[in-house]
Amino acid sequence: MYKLKEVKKGKGEKMAISRKVEREMLKATYLDMIVDLFNTHNEEVLRVKSNEIAIPVVGCEGNEDFIVVTVKVPTGANKGTEPYDGYSMAEEYEMKLKEKAEKAKKKAEEKAKKIAKDKEIREKKKAIAEKSKE
Repeated sequence: MYKLKEVKKGKGEKMAISRKVEREMLKATYLDMIVDLFNTHNEEVLRVKSNEIAIPVVGCEGNEDFIVVTVKVPTGANKGTEPYDGYSMAEEYEMKLKEKAEKAKKKAEEKAKKIAKDKEIREKKKAIAEKSKE
């Protein structure tokens, strides 16, 4: 975990800064780290907002697009009264992904059953049609 350097007044005294200023410093620091990372991979990085960058990319089909990276320090709900908890957000996201995967699996099973049932019905109709020709 990265820790910001302390802001000094002059004679070694630590200067107090507001939470807002501290958050702005964190955003700027991490955005610079991300820009440096992309620059080490020879990527063009465009600064489009104070906390946002855009990276021009070309897809496998030759289509030109942009990847946009936004850096923010969330304050939480109700202007900071309920702090943002990234750990619980990650757990919730993981649970949603598992639930979505389970639903997709169930849907695929139901579709396979329907396909099998439809195939059986078609075969019966075909057999009836062949008997009626005889």
